[in-house]
Amino acid sequence: MSSRVPRTVKALDTTELIRLDAEAIEYGFNRNHGHGWLAEHLAPQAVHYLRPVMVHRAGRRPEFSPHWRCMLLLTMRDGQEVFSLLDIWPPSFDQLPEALDLTTKQAIVQRLECGGLPTQAQWADLNK
Repeated sequence: MSSRVPRTVKALDTTELIRLDAEAIEYGFNRNHGHGWLAEHLAPQAVHYLRPVMVHRAGRRPEFSPHWRCMLLLTMRDGQEVFSLLDIWPPSFDQLPEALDLTTKQAIVQRLECGGLPTQAQWADLNK
């Protein structure tokens, strides 16, 4: 497996994102949202976006190292877009379809990096 992070953005539905979050919990990755949090707060029919940004190494779980730390653009039940992070096992990322055109990918990267999005933690604090 290559430890090079792919420079792409992938779209995924809420169900798939919840599955990847559960996998991150199962594999002991640091960046996950905790059992049930995404199901409770994400818009059920929304499309979310995932962008790998760095290689992460987990010394305590060498069988899952390296993996990728990804930026997430989430759409919450209230329609708010928020920024979050999720650690992804590369084979799981590779199985996601490549469905976005270059212009869409660039727009998502721009929103993730410069969009002034609230973080998942900020959103959660405001919506207790």
